Amino acid sequence: MRNFQTIEFEPKDDLGIVWLNRPEIHNAFNETMISELIECFDEINNRRDIRIVILRGRGKSFCAGADLNWMRGVAKYSYEQNFKESLNLSKCFFTIYTCKKPTIAVVHGAAIGGANGLLASCDFAFADDNTTFSLSEVKIGIVPACISPYVTKRVGEYGSKELMITGKRFKGKEAEQHRLVNKSLPAEELEAHLNSVIDLLRTSGPVAMTQCKNLIFNISNNETLEQALESTARMIAEIRASEEGQEGMAAFLEKRKPRWVK
Repeated sequence: MRNFQTIEFEPKDDLGIVWLNRPEIHNAFNETMISELIECFDEINNRRDIRIVILRGRGKSFCAGADLNWMRGVAKYSYEQNFKESLNLSKCFFTIYTCKKPTIAVVHGAAIGGANGLLASCDFAFADDNTTFSLSEVKIGIVPACISPYVTKRVGEYGSKELMITGKRFKGKEAEQHRLVNKSLPAEELEAHLNSVIDLLRTSGPVAMTQCKNLIFNISNNETLEQALESTARMIAEIRASEEGQEGMAAFLEKRKPRWVK
């Protein structure tokens, strides 16, 4: 993994920690950070030593949304330039959403505007109670377009209307009530909760977790219930016959830990 300008990749045992690393401006993103996140997550997909991915921010905030200097430039773009830049932002969220490994966003300080796309694209999101959230795009006359598929998946249609149309600010517990994050906790409890979830994930088969993500992606985005009749039956038949499936079932029947559990 190369050294990046706006993010930092930290391998730690079987974890891949992706740090947003522009603390002086609360990790606001620009075109460089967007491209680097895409590259980083693409590389993570190909690393067998990484089983779980953590996305978090250096400094006082998770992410304050779009970099103001970048926005000044974007405001002068042609339609074609705007479309190209926005398409890359959409690709960034999709790349995180489709990561082969379980992904966890750890949110603190602030999550403003597009930052909510980053956390909503992750499989799990945990927040500090004091985090300030806002889907504030309407306040400057635009809309949270690229993040909307992921926020709406988490929050639902009418919750998204409340948060996106008002652009209001809210704290971690309200984010949890809206299901924008899985759980909001006091700052001093956040790391312990994160570690407890990591420990749970480490007891799951690495390939099975990837296949489970594929399963949920397909039944949520691609298939009708009728199509899922055959595809889900085919998937479980293939997995039962796989090396990991055979090991997992043998370990269960023999009342021992499977090989992937240290």
